[in-house]
Amino acid sequence: MRIDLHCHSTASDGTDTPAELVRNAAAAGLDVVALTDHDTTRGYAEAIAAVPDGLTLVTGAELSCRIDGISMHMLAYLFDPEEPALLAERELVRDDRVPRAQGMVAKLNALGVPVTWEQVERIAAGGSVGRPHVATALVELGVVPTVSDAFTEEWLADGGRAFVEKHETDPFEAIRLIKGAGGVAVFAHPAAAKRGRTVPESAIAEMAAAGLDGIEVDHMDHDLDARERLRDLAKELGLLITGSSDYHGSRKTVSLGDYTTDPEVYGEIIRRATGAFPVPGTGGA
Repeated sequence: MRIDLHCHSTASDGTDTPAELVRNAAAAGLDVVALTDHDTTRGYAEAIAAVPDGLTLVTGAELSCRIDGISMHMLAYLFDPEEPALLAERELVRDDRVPRAQGMVAKLNALGVPVTWEQVERIAAGGSVGRPHVATALVELGVVPTVSDAFTEEWLADGGRAFVEKHETDPFEAIRLIKGAGGVAVFAHPAAAKRGRTVPESAIAEMAAAGLDGIEVDHMDHDLDARERLRDLAKELGLLITGSSDYHGSRKTVSLGDYTTDPEVYGEIIRRATGAFPVPGTGGA
C-alpha cells in the first residue's frame, strides 16, 4: 500500500480542487490519501463525492499552533468535524487569517511592494487564506522567484519584515480538542528548520505525555539526519512515525506520494480514531 497522509487543496493553500486532489492521488498510484487543509474541513464534501475506485480518503486538517513563540502545525486525522469545541477553535483560527493577511499586505505596501488585497483574494479563490497566497502574489509581481523564496526574514518568515501573527492554538489544547473529537494527533514536520525556529525535543516529550499520537518524520523539509533523529525520538517516546508529501499542487515541487506512511502505522491510526472512518472510493461523482 502507498499511503500519503498530508495533502492540501484549494480549500486552503493547495492548487488542486478537492476533487482533483483525489483523482490525482489515484493517478499517482496511491492507495490512501489524506485531505488536511489548514484549519478547515470545507473540502470534505467535494473530495468524498469524487473518490475513485481503488483509493481511500482519510479526512483531516492541519491545525495552526504556537508554543513559546514558535509556530507549529498539528495534523488531526479522522475527527468528528461537527464536534463543537474543535469546530469553534478551527473557526477562531480561520477567522483570524483574513485580518492577518490584510496586515501582511499593508506591511508589504509600506516596504514599497504594490501587492493588493484584491490580488491575494483572487489567488486564495475562497480558500482558507494564508501566507502561501501572499507569497504567490509576490511571485506574480516578480519580487521573488518562487513561493519558498518569500518565506525568509526579508519577507514572510516568522519575524520577517512583513510577518503578522495570527491566533494559533496551544498544542496541548489542540491535542485535547482533537482527542475530544475522536481524532488522532500527529505533529507535522517538527524539524523543518528552514521554516523558522523548531520546537525542542523536551516539548515534544511533554506533548507525548499529553496524548500526542505521532510525529511526521519523512517529509521534504527534513534532511536525512533530521529523519534519523526524529525516528529515534519517536521510538523513545512511543510515538507513531508517519511520512507524507505535504502536497500543495503546483505551489510546491513535491509530488503526491513522494513520502509515504507505513501501512501498519496507518492501521493503528484507524484503530485509534473514533470520530470518523476512512472513505473508500466508489467511482467518484
